[in-house]
Amino acid sequence: MFGNDKRTSKVAVAAISTLIAEGTRIHGDVHFSGGLHLEGHIDGSISAEGADSVLTLSDKGRVNGEIRVSNAVVNGTVQGDIFVGERLELAGNARIEGNVHYKVLEMAAGAQINGKMLYQSEPPRRLAAPEVESDLSKIATAEA
Repeated sequence: MFGNDKRTSKVAVAAISTLIAEGTRIHGDVHFSGGLHLEGHIDGSISAEGADSVLTLSDKGRVNGEIRVSNAVVNGTVQGDIFVGERLELAGNARIEGNVHYKVLEMAAGAQINGKMLYQSEPPRRLAAPEVESDLSKIATAEA
């Protein structure tokens, strides 16, 4: 009865190690590991390293760009696509203009999404760029 909350997640989540406070505006991409709590504005993409990374976007926070993280709690405004590899929580003040790619989703009443909701059975993988042979080596091979 008490202390037996079945809703607790078994996923280990990093403690908040970085704070971008209200009134702070960043123009450019943000890369982090661990936990990021955002109350300011970011004009650029956000990406995280590590399976236990977490982005917390407060109701005052705003992101204009793509988000790629393992775990996220969104209660602010996002204009751009969101890619969450593990768990995404959308709180009541969440406003998203873009597509949402998720594995596990919790959405509170009042959250708004203007875009597609796309379930991902496994996180999207980034493929390596193809190797390009130099034109000289192709010509030498063709003449031989």
